[in-house]
Amino acid sequence: MKVTRIAYSRGLNQGKYAQLNEQAMRLGGVRSLVWRQYGSIAGTGVKDRTVRDQWMREGTAGGFGVLANAWKETVRDAFADITASREAAKVKIRRAVAKLKVTEAEKKRLFTLLKRDQWTQDAYLSRMMRKHWRRGRNKTINQIVVRSDQYRTFTLAEGGNIWIAVPGLERRQLVTIPLNTTVAPTGTLRMILRNGRVEVHYAIDAETMPSSKRPCGSRKIGVDKGYTEVLTDSDGKHHGPELGQLLSSESDHRKAKGQRRAKLRALAEKAEQRGDHAKAQRIRDNNLGTIKRERRSNAWKCRVRDLTFKAVHAVVDKANVIVAEDLARTFASHKKLGKNTNRRLAAWTKGITAEALETVSGRRGSAVRLVNAAYTSQAVPFTDILGVRKGDRLHCTECGAVWQADHAGAINIEQRDSDPDITLFTPHTRVKQILLDRAGRRRSGLPLDQDSSTRQLCRCGERIIQPRCSTLSNE
Repeated sequence: MKVTRIAYSRGLNQGKYAQLNEQAMRLGGVRSLVWRQYGSIAGTGVKDRTVRDQWMREGTAGGFGVLANAWKETVRDAFADITASREAAKVKIRRAVAKLKVTEAEKKRLFTLLKRDQWTQDAYLSRMMRKHWRRGRNKTINQIVVRSDQYRTFTLAEGGNIWIAVPGLERRQLVTIPLNTTVAPTGTLRMILRNGRVEVHYAIDAETMPSSKRPCGSRKIGVDKGYTEVLTDSDGKHHGPELGQLLSSESDHRKAKGQRRAKLRALAEKAEQRGDHAKAQRIRDNNLGTIKRERRSNAWKCRVRDLTFKAVHAVVDKANVIVAEDLARTFASHKKLGKNTNRRLAAWTKGITAEALETVSGRRGSAVRLVNAAYTSQAVPFTDILGVRKGDRLHCTECGAVWQADHAGAINIEQRDSDPDITLFTPHTRVKQILLDRAGRRRSGLPLDQDSSTRQLCRCGERIIQPRCSTLSNE
């Protein structure tokens, strides 16, 4: 498995940055040409090498103003982006084909045409591709792709930071860039120019990373994704408790900042309506830029990712099997929570958590099992009784015990892994009915489908926060 690492330029000369920026702008024109000519049905089945050879024969490449290796790698990269966008559209079409009321042989034929990029031969597939695969346009004008044999790395002193020398606009002209790392980049590089700084992206094997040598635990643990913390495990431990404050503070800052920007934008529009175009332009240039906003956003994303990955590492330290909810699914609407709460929940970083669980577990040798999380934070652990949720507290309706809701959800998620009746794709309405039926059978003393010796009527025991009565049982 490959992972991406980023090295940043440090104290880069502005003259060198200008050279690289000019090269990136010219290569952006190459990307735009590729997307314009081959970013739709005309590019289906066309290979980047074929286009390269054709442009060299026709002399088109002579007008790019960059070295041959630079524009050839850009063509290859642009074709890879076009292929990715086309494959993303095919995912939706495959789902539509699977729901068609046709024979299995016909479905297989359609799937085969999609796989082989021969969908233009079928009217239905062509219509669906036109619907889901829209023509793309290139907006990337700040990237340079450098092949592994076109650059070299060196240091000015033993143990010092790495310098990298990459091709410029002219032959035998290298641009040297000081980096902020002592580890030399390897393989094909993607250089991204942003705000006067160069980012050097490169891929390495995950097995070579120090974290891949850390052993995992030996237990099976369930985890519940929260807002105030990254994860809560079935032991009741909260991992990454700073997440809620980090998300809320950033969301509130963006709201206040957005309101002030909206007022300035309105002033610029009024000035333009009066004919004062100079004032409107000054406001846009000095008050409505995005450089500082993007810099703050990138720093915030780095803090969230760092906190999330540290939390997942702490869970993997204890577990070789992690049972979690499927974070790729969309959550229910939060219409009744108020606009401020909904705005803060919009920044809920479940995608980063899902990525961290998959990546960290893969590196360290643990397994992640996804389960259906419906009603896990509303059911009292060990009982299947649907309690009353009030904030982060879950009240048992049988004995009055109070659970921390995320802790209860983590325990239920762990138990859901061995539940034969509730699968990952069981509808939430069916899950609720199963839980109500089980609770009813326990109250009536009827035997359960599962092992009733390990699942009692109300085992709220020593794990509850505020027990209000003794533990009840079927006996």
